[in-house]
Amino acid sequence: MPRIISCSRRTDIPAFYSRWLINRLRAGYCHVINPYNNRVVEVSLRPEDCLTLVFWTRHPAPLVPHLDELDARGYRYYFHYTLLGYEPPIHSHNPALEAGITTFQRLSDRLSPDRVRWRYDPIVLSSATPRDYHLRQFERITSRLDGYTRHCTFSFTSFYGKTTRNLAHITRTAGITFSAPDLAQQPALVGELAAIAAAHGMTLNTCCDDLLAIDGVQKNRCVDPALVQALVPDQSLDLKPQPTRKDCGCVASVDIGAYDTCLFGCAYCYATNSRMIALKNHTAHDPEDSVLWRPKPLIGADLREIVATVSVPQK
Repeated sequence: MPRIISCSRRTDIPAFYSRWLINRLRAGYCHVINPYNNRVVEVSLRPEDCLTLVFWTRHPAPLVPHLDELDARGYRYYFHYTLLGYEPPIHSHNPALEAGITTFQRLSDRLSPDRVRWRYDPIVLSSATPRDYHLRQFERITSRLDGYTRHCTFSFTSFYGKTTRNLAHITRTAGITFSAPDLAQQPALVGELAAIAAAHGMTLNTCCDDLLAIDGVQKNRCVDPALVQALVPDQSLDLKPQPTRKDCGCVASVDIGAYDTCLFGCAYCYATNSRMIALKNHTAHDPEDSVLWRPKPLIGADLREIVATVSVPQK
């Protein structure tokens, strides 16, 4: 059964693991290790088994030279492209905003405005990035992306345990204070962002927060059945919802990434405990391996033997 492949919510594959991905697409499969129980699943990456590749990235440039090969092999794909422009220490190693905008424009020209979706995500409210900062920054980026995308996704910071620890460290070392968004004030800010987006030909879409699907704002589906169907017009698809958390609108997909492997060092990240851990894991990455990264118990293991004994349906 063909499936949608997520590349990836767990890490930035285009930025840091493009060589690995192209090797796996050429091989026609990869292995995915469940991050909670180390069970291994073999995932077919043959073009006929992949309905769509969905890329999440802040820096797709390393993958762009391979897009002609993806097209020639018959893969369908689209991008979620994050552009925020936060300064250090909130963003410690992100690409420069102006360079990111230029790459976004070129990618949109190469594909289409429908296949490159902008993420202004997450909205971090802090003493360095208050409400007015976001109105100015959103206007700045939106005006530059006018005509290059029709879709902007947003969310507010989720204060997971690792996020709270990382933000507290910034408060101690840099004096920047962070606040959870005031539920009473969110709609007003979101309404202003929606008006800015609409003025530049974009819809504003809320990710995992249905309460903010107010006038001019739509519920987002990152793994979007409508876009996937448009990319696969020769098939009639029956794509089942598979939310990853509360209010998620996504349909089912298989994620082939690994946690604690992204090197951008975003202070609010839910997928990486720390950049130092990610750097260590990246050092152990082998672009010729069938899995993006192996935890220590599986270093040197024969994954084809493991998958035959403990494989379970990917959830």
